[in-house]
Amino acid sequence: MGYGELYIRTLPQPETTLIQIPFMSQHPSLKPVSGGLVVKRNVLKRFERVALLKKRGQWKEGDRVQGLRKTKADV
Repeated sequence: MGYGELYIRTLPQPETTLIQIPFMSQHPSLKPVSGGLVVKRNVLKRFERVALLKKRGQWKEGDRVQGLRKTKADV
């Protein structure tokens, strides 16, 4: 059974209780920053790369979407 899962434990009495296992904590460096800064990502998803190449005129309808050229995100 993993962390954060609920399970039912039957006691010798006719009553039943729910017990919750606590969730694992998260390291502070991995937690999202509240109201945080927007950081420029270095890696684009495929659809973002296709849109960027279309905008630059380097990709047209019917071209392959696998093996796209490397692109740098606009600033």
